[in-house]
Amino acid sequence: MTKGIWFFLALIATFALTAGFALAVTPSGANYTGEVTTTAAADDPESHSAIAGNLTYMSVTGFSSSQTWQGYFGNVSGTIHLADSNDKVLYNWSLASPEGEVYATVNGTGQVAWGDITCYNFTGNYTEGGARLTKLETRFNISTDDADGVNETFSDDNTHAAFFTAGTAFTTGLCPAAYMYDNSGEGNSGTFEEVLLSDATDDVQIIFTSLLEKNEDGFDGEKYDFEMLVLENGHGGNTAATDYYFYVELE
Repeated sequence: MTKGIWFFLALIATFALTAGFALAVTPSGANYTGEVTTTAAADDPESHSAIAGNLTYMSVTGFSSSQTWQGYFGNVSGTIHLADSNDKVLYNWSLASPEGEVYATVNGTGQVAWGDITCYNFTGNYTEGGARLTKLETRFNISTDDADGVNETFSDDNTHAAFFTAGTAFTTGLCPAAYMYDNSGEGNSGTFEEVLLSDATDDVQIIFTSLLEKNEDGFDGEKYDFEMLVLENGHGGNTAATDYYFYVELE
């Protein structure tokens, strides 16, 4: 998987009915098309004429691209359907602007215990010892004083809309959250909210969860259904990619 920041998800959330038993709904693997990768271009330097004996006050501004995060944004389409284990469809409902969530995690098929999903806990410890947040940031080479660290980006104080994941209800503001920017040029509660989940099966597992919008004005003024961040270690010139698996749950 490349580190692109544009893709259009072609998605299916499955309600399966086989042998007379209804199967539990869990997030389904997501496919994407139309990937386009971009990054911020460096500004040209400005010059100033230095003259011996002078003192010059300067208010200097600039930017550096994050070495900690990869961004994704795009649109979602799909169906809710009734089908058997061979994907034979009895009936489906097309969703032009679906509700639900897009998930990104380093764990692939069979590696996420969706029935044990809970909020990511910054302050908790694992049974073998050590704080979750410290282990997570160490894995991605994040220093505790980095401005773009995990707990500097996602906060327990931020609210988010109520949602369900694999039948588990998450009430308003329960999990650490961040607000991706909309066309106002800043992050706002209620628009492009992202929350952190985990099933706590390993020391650093984290599930980035973007709550779907309905064709909202995104960061660049275009209409999008989701915007999200995922962790990636680009510190110290590291160019190795991190593979993320994408899932979707539609309502």
